[in-house]
Amino acid sequence: MSRGGEMVYIPDDSDFSSFRDQCESLEGWHCRYNKAGVTVWSQAQEESCTIQKIKTRISCKDVPAETLYDVLHDTRYRKKWDSNMIETYDIGRLTVNADVGYYSWKCPSPLKNRDFVTLRSWLPLGNDYMIINYSVKHPKYPPRKDFVRAVSLQTGYLIKANGAGACVLYYLTQVDPRGSLPKWVVNRVSQFVAPKAMKKIYKAGLKYPEWKRKHDPGYKPWVYPEQNTLPSVSLAELSVQHADSLENIDETGLPEDHLSTSDHEA
Repeated sequence: MSRGGEMVYIPDDSDFSSFRDQCESLEGWHCRYNKAGVTVWSQAQEESCTIQKIKTRISCKDVPAETLYDVLHDTRYRKKWDSNMIETYDIGRLTVNADVGYYSWKCPSPLKNRDFVTLRSWLPLGNDYMIINYSVKHPKYPPRKDFVRAVSLQTGYLIKANGAGACVLYYLTQVDPRGSLPKWVVNRVSQFVAPKAMKKIYKAGLKYPEWKRKHDPGYKPWVYPEQNTLPSVSLAELSVQHADSLENIDETGLPEDHLSTSDHEA
């Protein structure tokens, strides 16, 4: 996602517009799954040699767009619904609508657990919302020996209001989990995992209003920037995280059925 591949930058209106177009367009996408209100597409790429882009859409009845937007921002609430998460926290603030954060998640044995450091940016557009991220390096958060550092090439959400009190959620992701897993395994598992991940987010949206009423209901720094107490981060401190600069961990001998139980949501 980074322009030119080297410079870290904060996404602008054109980046959000491009992301929205990718979510809403069907050209170049192949439907892989369509059941119970959830659709999964993959981009038309050679399955065996590259990490595919995966796109998922779910219709969320009884969940307003602004509620789902809060769910995806609220790191405290994430611990309630994201059973694969080990740890997540915000590292620092770049602007009123961009920050740097850390996320780690459990992988099924015998895989090693994964983690990310990402630059995340968000854009509310009336009744619709977008959140996008890509991987960066931060000098104080290098790869750890107990995790494999994964790489988000591009990941994000588009939340579209769908009448009163309902919305449609798109999730688009292109993530390299590193290690030395065959690319076809990564692509196959991504298509399997995506519907479960989307249903989890939907259920989280249904339960969020009640939870938030009991947990600091007025605190939403993603809506009210004046509440944000994170330390400032300079773009100059960051660099783009390239997958080929990370150590390969040999996991090629793993059978495919070991890999189908994780339902990570980036």
